[in-house]
Amino acid sequence: MDDLGLRLYLLLNIGVPLLFFIAAIYLALHILFARIVAPTSPVLWFFGVVTGPLTRPVRKLMAAGSPEPRVRLVALVVYVVLWLVSRALFVSMGVVNRG
Repeated sequence: MDDLGLRLYLLLNIGVPLLFFIAAIYLALHILFARIVAPTSPVLWFFGVVTGPLTRPVRKLMAAGSPEPRVRLVALVVYVVLWLVSRALFVSMGVVNRG
């Protein structure tokens, strides 16, 4: 594997699972804060803005009129699964030993 290919592989190996992990953390925090703070809180507005693009694809796959807490929970499960699958995929690919 040439030097550029190895760098790209390592960037993807770190970047892709990290993005899925961060998405899962933000969704988990949104679910947690939705339970403990007032609905008019600026904290919920922040998490709504951050997690809106994460829940949009999941919302399209779910039945129309699904409650927002359920959409967030399903999105959390989806992003955790994507994180674990991406980690397993990159671990199984391994890194070429250049000796």
